Amino acid sequence: MATLSFMDRYLTPKLAIPKKVEMGAGIVVAGSILALWMLVSYTGYASKDFLPSPTDVWTSFNDKASDGSLRKHIGVSLTEIYLGFFLSSIIAVPIGIFMGGFKIVQSALEPLVNFMRYLPVTSMIPLLILWIGIGLEEKIAVIFLGTFFQQIVMVSDVARGVQADLFNVSYTLGATRGQIVTRVLVPATLSGVMDTLRVTMGWAWTFLVVAELVASNAGLGYMILQSMRGLDPAGIFVGIFVIGFLGLITDLAFKWVKRMILPWENVGK
Repeated sequence: MATLSFMDRYLTPKLAIPKKVEMGAGIVVAGSILALWMLVSYTGYASKDFLPSPTDVWTSFNDKASDGSLRKHIGVSLTEIYLGFFLSSIIAVPIGIFMGGFKIVQSALEPLVNFMRYLPVTSMIPLLILWIGIGLEEKIAVIFLGTFFQQIVMVSDVARGVQADLFNVSYTLGATRGQIVTRVLVPATLSGVMDTLRVTMGWAWTFLVVAELVASNAGLGYMILQSMRGLDPAGIFVGIFVIGFLGLITDLAFKWVKRMILPWENVGK
């Protein structure tokens, strides 16, 4: 058997590579960024007032973890984002599926949805504060508005992409309209729906931090803002890294759930 060249082995689209190579590539990139950060910060090329060293960030993390403030802020942010995202998803996903599957629903809702999804949610925060205040409800509303209409559009595109042949065959076999929805349309969209939820969860974190930066008395966004006011760049980095870590864990959880409920998706990958 001919030996594959480097280009053929690793730079051919869709060609599988060994797991060790996958992990190694990620470690090399992350390690390179860390090494560059250490070089710039420890050599004094960048002032600590602008770029803290990894040691400074680790010390700040330990301080915030020891006094309990970090745990408090994480708990508040997780409560806000999961409630807002859950409420948005359980309403947006069914609407999106029906928009993509039924022309009458698409015709009725698409103009409104497309109008709303272009409105900048950040500009609505002052109005939400006026209506709701700066408590938990306001953060949930920001996350809801920031993800809801985007989810509808993305899920409807997934449902619209389901092949019509699946419906025609089902009708030929005697399926009713209700069975078409529950046994053909919904199952066919599950993979795309899971991918949509993964993507919009990242947006949800963005909207949460913005909401906490504008008006809040707790949460990771609030912690970042307080660190900025206290001229503590290490504290800002702690908040950013914690958000990134929590987002990574959430993303991995979505992938795990998708593998569990859609095992056939992994065949050949």
